[in-house]
Amino acid sequence: MPESSSHVHVGLYGEELACAHLMRDGMRIVDRNWRHPIGEIDIVARLDRTLVFCEVKTRRSLRFGTPMNAITPGKAHRIKQLARRWGMPAWARQRRFDVVCVLLSGDYARIDHRQGVL
Repeated sequence: MPESSSHVHVGLYGEELACAHLMRDGMRIVDRNWRHPIGEIDIVARLDRTLVFCEVKTRRSLRFGTPMNAITPGKAHRIKQLARRWGMPAWARQRRFDVVCVLLSGDYARIDHRQGVL
């Protein structure tokens, strides 16, 4: 990812990497970038009968903290509100809230998938 890339492009690239990671872990992507007036859900995935709502945080450096540092209590609360509005399909038996942290460094990306943290 070039240094001159905007934060929007960095975020989208991080979401692409996160989706690929989740699919390698056996998840199926159900929805992406679902928008509502109170916010957006980055990724909704399915793992067996679990509906997984994923927040993706991507950084190019740790200068302003780790990607996980960007998840404030207010952000976590908003993600849960959005999940309720997104709904619960008939196949789903439970919900889980994950954070996928992506740290970019040159041509290398480190992905830290934290399950059930919100």
